[in-house]
Amino acid sequence: FIYSPIEKTHDREHAPMTTLPQGRPPFRADHVGSLLRPPVLRQAFRDHMGKRIDDAAFAKIQDACIRDVVKMQEDVGLQVVTDGEFRRGSYWGRFVERIDGFAIKSAVFKFRDDQGHQVDFTAPHAEGRLHRNKPLALDEFEFLQGITAATPKITLPAPSTMHFYRATDFAAKSAYSDVKSFFDDLNRIFREEIADLAKAGCKYIQLDEVAIALLCDPNIRQQVEAEGMKPDELVELYIDSINECVKGAPADVVFGVHMCRGNFKGHYLGAGGYESVAERFFEGTRVNHFLLEYDTERAGDFKPLRFVKGKGVVLGLISSKTPVLESLDVLKRRTEEATQYIDLDRLAISPQCGFASTVAGNPVTEADERRKLELEVEAARAIWG
Repeated sequence: FIYSPIEKTHDREHAPMTTLPQGRPPFRADHVGSLLRPPVLRQAFRDHMGKRIDDAAFAKIQDACIRDVVKMQEDVGLQVVTDGEFRRGSYWGRFVERIDGFAIKSAVFKFRDDQGHQVDFTAPHAEGRLHRNKPLALDEFEFLQGITAATPKITLPAPSTMHFYRATDFAAKSAYSDVKSFFDDLNRIFREEIADLAKAGCKYIQLDEVAIALLCDPNIRQQVEAEGMKPDELVELYIDSINECVKGAPADVVFGVHMCRGNFKGHYLGAGGYESVAERFFEGTRVNHFLLEYDTERAGDFKPLRFVKGKGVVLGLISSKTPVLESLDVLKRRTEEATQYIDLDRLAISPQCGFASTVAGNPVTEADERRKLELEVEAARAIWG
């Protein structure tokens, strides 16, 4: 069930589209990246933060846990694996640590669940000019590719992560007086990281894009406007930023963008279908495929997929937020529904998001996680053969 018929440009602005060779990502069964940290690793994070273990001891525990979780992914039949983001406290935290100029402040938005419970969270804030003082994920990739025969995938937070959550107060005025100069530096950092990953042999990079997904939510759009920003201009800004980040990457590097409505201890940030951004985002973003959340009615219907041209879609039909195991028949039926708007051979399947965007993880067990990954492999075989 190799998913290969996605087209891409060699020069991502002008070259003709070509079909990916067989055996390259994305695959019929994929997953978004983060996986539940086992208890020993969660304790190691606490011990390292409390200075009860040193860097070497912490890395040793991470290495062992990554080996185990990679074997789990291989055992369930996945052809693409990640390190579970086991070296990260959160999906973006390591990047703030490794980019000079960033600090952490409170976000202007709140996570919530279906019962109305709200949770505060934090966000990056530029205190000074941004510089990449060391690789962001290169060490993750180098270890990962050395322990698996499957395709290793590296996830990076989309550039908008470093801007959106603080609204207009994304940077100190002494550091950046305007948005353009901020994104000029940020995009350069991402290009440098992608170049290093590609040089090391990384062929599959996923950008985790939350802000554009949230800008599908009418309530968040109102909040954004109240903060003094224009939602549609932000969408264009974030699309342009992704395109600047991937510009110049080697033609054999595959880029996916995961659209996420927020994922923290089973809570989410936004709701709403993709229709309001679909044409601009799906047609204008110069990547190979999109990994889209479709696990609940909050995601809307499949109609926006009609704007996906010459690219692929990984349908996030399996929930990482709940232990309830989806029905194989429902997964097959929903995939068939999507084919009203996009050809079956340009589709794949996955969970809607990671299982642990932070060390704490979602309210599911490792056994639940494994069953859901096994289910997607089973579904991929049943749907595509």
